[in-house]
Amino acid sequence: MTTPPFVVFGYGSLIFKPPPHVISQEPGFLRGYVRRFAQKSHDHRGTPENPGRVVTLVHKEDWDRFSASDAFPHEDVVWGVAYTIDPAYVTEVRDYLDYREKDGYTLETLDIYTIDDGVEKVVIHDAYCYVGRPDNPSFIGSEPLDALAAHIWRSVGPSGNNKDYLYQLVESVRALAPASYDSHLFALEVGPSGSASSLCTDSA
Repeated sequence: MTTPPFVVFGYGSLIFKPPPHVISQEPGFLRGYVRRFAQKSHDHRGTPENPGRVVTLVHKEDWDRFSASDAFPHEDVVWGVAYTIDPAYVTEVRDYLDYREKDGYTLETLDIYTIDDGVEKVVIHDAYCYVGRPDNPSFIGSEPLDALAAHIWRSVGPSGNNKDYLYQLVESVRALAPASYDSHLFALEVGPSGSASSLCTDSA
């Protein structure tokens, strides 16, 4: 019996910093989820004393219960990249990802969609994805956009400035496909009110 390929879906830093030993990749999207800066980062874009913020996936129906004041309540599409890993290195890559995503993320499986001649269809069943579930200790939930932007703007961790994570993610999502978008990311891109944030001058 043939072992199915190991495919991991990246929707955050994996988009601009892919895992090792990728043999193919393609853009796609999820249905029924939102991507939100709702996860604390104690080890990459912040510190244990001053955690930054990174994205996680949340089932749309769960998010609706957490955030009645969400600025984009009707969106449930998350664009990202599906990476197929070389079968010879699956164990190594899983260990790498488990360590990289150790701060509250759990491995789940989900379906990945694409648009073919204007029609949505599933292209990959049961791809793996690291999700920060709402019951994990690092989940912070919904914050007002301006307060969230200000927090991202000032946070720094071992992997660098939190705002650079945001900028790289925004730029990467825009480049995925003509239809790719994320209103939450694009709203945060401008930074806190009154700031002079700019992708041209601040992104890494």
